[in-house]
Amino acid sequence: MAFLDDLAFILAFLTAIACGLMGGLFFAFSNFVMQALGRIHPEAGIAAMQSINQVVLNRAFLCLFMGTTAACVLLVLYALSNWEVPGTFFLLLGSLLYLAGNFVVTLACNVPRNNALARLDAGSPDAVAPWREYVETWSRWNHVRTATALAASAMLIVGLCLMLTLD
Repeated sequence: MAFLDDLAFILAFLTAIACGLMGGLFFAFSNFVMQALGRIHPEAGIAAMQSINQVVLNRAFLCLFMGTTAACVLLVLYALSNWEVPGTFFLLLGSLLYLAGNFVVTLACNVPRNNALARLDAGSPDAVAPWREYVETWSRWNHVRTATALAASAMLIVGLCLMLTLD
């Protein structure tokens, strides 16, 4: 493998792990966190999710989320400029899945809902209907993030396996 191909391999390996981590995080929310928050009293659910949305904006999460996004952009550029390298189609596909299904969906669908939730008064009876809507729509988009992060991880792994045929 050429030096650039070696770097791309290492980047794709780390990105596949990061996509898997993001998929696992989103899976936990889809599988039980949002369901549990939706079952408790709306005031408690709203307050808990408002707190989660504040706490999640920490260095570790933002580094993982934004780092994976940046790595996927680099892999897209690598794949497009090194199309002849085995596995680059899968690196491109996996990276685009993550970028569209995680970065774009997060910014366009989940974050605006989080911002609207932050403005709710958890103790207000008027907050119940928006909360129910939030749980349903936020969760739906989170399912998309879960599936695309895990699919991205799988596609990157396929690309890595194909890149091993370079030797």
